[in-house]
Amino acid sequence: MTTATSRHRALADDRRARIVEELREAPDGLDAVELSRRLGLHANTVRWHLGILSDAGIVGSRPASRATPGRPRILYSLEPEPEEHTADEHRLLATVLTGALAAGSDGTERAEDAGREWGRYLMARDPLARASDDEAVGEVVQLLDGQGFEPEAKGCEIHMHRCPFHALAESQPKVVCAVHKGLMSGALSALGSELEVEGLDVFVRPDLCVARLARKD
Repeated sequence: MTTATSRHRALADDRRARIVEELREAPDGLDAVELSRRLGLHANTVRWHLGILSDAGIVGSRPASRATPGRPRILYSLEPEPEEHTADEHRLLATVLTGALAAGSDGTERAEDAGREWGRYLMARDPLARASDDEAVGEVVQLLDGQGFEPEAKGCEIHMHRCPFHALAESQPKVVCAVHKGLMSGALSALGSELEVEGLDVFVRPDLCVARLARKD
């Protein structure tokens, strides 16, 4: 799992996102008891979420200093954001792999299947849970937002105002856009939703792609 994917999955839960916001406002750190008080959660629940955030490299911990003997409190604080590189280090690899898929007669299907698997993976949930239509659309919008699509829900459509792979999508839309369609389909499936991606209208405008959702037959 890449660092970016680990961070995204860790922050996909609203409770962990709230923990991060509380720690952002407390640069000196907070312990699990104080976080549980602020969030209205049991301290053990907070510790479990802190463990996930720690594994993703988002939160670090240290013992609090104390002047008397005894077990110190453990303070949690945010780790520095990972350094972002201005150069797209994966552009060449993405271009080569996309071209290889596009050259095959089944390239589009394979790309969509790969996207679907990643959508299920990124949106892993209790397999017995079933999201309502509104909940499912909201979760998919949140997933796409984390990947840089600048999405918004419009009834039974999801409008994406930015494509993180715009240049590549223009040159190989059948492959790149199939991955994106599969990503949304896999996420909806993982949520137990009755919705599916009926169609994906690519570059309706230079700054807009539209995913059309419909209930399964």
